[in-house]
Amino acid sequence: MISKEKWAETIKNFQEKELPSIIERDINIPLEIPINRAVSIIGPRRAGKTFEMYSLISKIMKNAKKEQILYVNFEKADLGILGYQDLVVMLETFYELYPENKKNKIWLFLDEIQNVSNWEKFVRTALDENIKVYLSGSSSKLLSKEIATSMRGRSLTYSIFPFSFKEYLKTKGIIFQKYHSSYEKAKIVNLLKTYLEYGGYPEAVVYEIERERILTDINDIAIFKDVIERNKIRNTKAMKLLINALINSKEFSVNKFYNFLKSRGVKVGKTVLYRYTDYLNDAFFVFMLRKFSNSYKEAEQSIPKIYFIDNGLLRISGIQDVGRLMENLIFIELFKRGLNISYWKDIQGKEVDFVIKENKAVKQLIQSSYDVEDFNTKEREVKALLKASKELKCSNLIIINSNYEAEEKIKGKKIKFIPLWKWLLS
Repeated sequence: MISKEKWAETIKNFQEKELPSIIERDINIPLEIPINRAVSIIGPRRAGKTFEMYSLISKIMKNAKKEQILYVNFEKADLGILGYQDLVVMLETFYELYPENKKNKIWLFLDEIQNVSNWEKFVRTALDENIKVYLSGSSSKLLSKEIATSMRGRSLTYSIFPFSFKEYLKTKGIIFQKYHSSYEKAKIVNLLKTYLEYGGYPEAVVYEIERERILTDINDIAIFKDVIERNKIRNTKAMKLLINALINSKEFSVNKFYNFLKSRGVKVGKTVLYRYTDYLNDAFFVFMLRKFSNSYKEAEQSIPKIYFIDNGLLRISGIQDVGRLMENLIFIELFKRGLNISYWKDIQGKEVDFVIKENKAVKQLIQSSYDVEDFNTKEREVKALLKASKELKCSNLIIINSNYEAEEKIKGKKIKFIPLWKWLLS
């Protein structure tokens, strides 16, 4: 049990600490939330959840005293193993330090709450006492589906990811506008090259000189704490081989990988490998994009294409192919926009990278092609788009590329060619 003295020290440390300078994110988390609802902020490790909490605290402090706010980071704080009763003592200590808060509105910011056992019971009790509660957790620990179960419908969930390109530009002093001067456009295109290669993890963006070390650290900690440690994985060799295979795969078959490991003498069950890929997906580390099908079963049984949460993680793993990086970036942007995504492929091997579905209708087909100035590349991408357009009854056709912008009519279909930077800012 943590003593009240230790809690008082932790609480006062926050009260005396100045909040850091904050880059405003393109996310709108409300300060006034519906009664009896906690706000849960989820996302991959080091994507900016803590700083989003600081941002919310700064806004609250415009109309309230800092003493009405209790913030605790349960991962960084030297508090040891915590449980429900420790949180009860924490709140009692807060009221003893600031007795006027018994009558005041108060806010609790519980950062990395997954490190506390039975935290749900405490949060539900706090909500019943009309305390405003904000939670954050590493994606592997505080997924929205887990929140929905443990909080019994008493939480609103928001996601924080590494910087979008708009947010990245903001860190470089460029504010998105509808129109840009030729100088601004040149600067944007130049910055895109760095963003494409090193991604949008906030620390790596702000501290560019150390970005490779920072990205390596994020990668290693995310794998260890959010995948291996959380899921109590003992066969770390198989997990590391799996991650390496995913990094170097465009499409990935668990069955083929199982046979590969078997030939190498690595003992691991096929069911275990499926579970490992689920762990990586739950941690917002790797995403498996399924083939388009109106049959859910058929889609789930298809061989998935592989994407990673941030290009920086691909970069430190040796991936430098600009086409691969561009396609990964487009996927992540589509994912952040909350779209229903799949890919299309016919029996001849023609492929469309992204199929956007809304309800039961296909709304858009997107190809990622870095260099459409190459005749053979352009012809291949266009042929696949036209075939998919006919089969899926969709005429909204887009090819995202490095710098070509036009609208061409080919075989009766309009195809829009959009530069990557412009699409990202659309």
